Amino acid sequence: MTVGVAARRQAQVLIFDADDTLWENNVVFERVIDDFLGWLDHPTLDRAALRAVLDDIERANAVAHGYGSKVFLRSLAECLERLRERPATDSERQEIDRLAVALVEHQVELMPGVADALDELAGRHELLLLTKGDREEQQRKLDACGLLHHFGTAHIVAEKNVDTYRWLTREHGFAPDGAWMIGNSPKSDILPARAAGLNAVFIPNANTWVLEDDELDPTDGGVLRLAAFRDLLRHF
Repeated sequence: MTVGVAARRQAQVLIFDADDTLWENNVVFERVIDDFLGWLDHPTLDRAALRAVLDDIERANAVAHGYGSKVFLRSLAECLERLRERPATDSERQEIDRLAVALVEHQVELMPGVADALDELAGRHELLLLTKGDREEQQRKLDACGLLHHFGTAHIVAEKNVDTYRWLTREHGFAPDGAWMIGNSPKSDILPARAAGLNAVFIPNANTWVLEDDELDPTDGGVLRLAAFRDLLRHF
């Protein structure tokens, strides 16, 4: 059942994803990957084939080790070793570290309209923040973003699945059907939130990590699709 705009204007619980929803994130990883694949210069595999190998490694490491730049660097080293069929040398690991300097030095860059929209939404609704990844790395971004005063609480979790959203519902004591998960990832933000009974707002980001993609039901009235973050103000 689709929730009308008038109903959404009443006080709701709005839960926000962070990376690639409030600020750009994966685009930096994509730039590093592009440089890494060029540096590999494999004699027989093209970039698409090389990327497929890396994606498989990242998928396995996400399950085993979680998310963040440390796991990403591990994946790059394992990709090199698999393709060259030998351990990475010290100089190769140093080159991977050099390529990934941008990840460490990257400053938080807010999406257009985020700060103003949150300022207005916080006056009408209860705002929570839910992000996954390495706790230290995510906390650094949260501390640097300048947005935390808008949120009642900010949670950093290892994974965003159905159990996570059910836990969040119990933790804050809200009714799932009166809450909305807002994010760019079908896999982590939309589908598990819907499975836990929450509504969801899908705001696509062209730079979303390929492993966060999944199919959404176009007939699901509990998912609101918006083109940009500032469009939230027309609905909530």
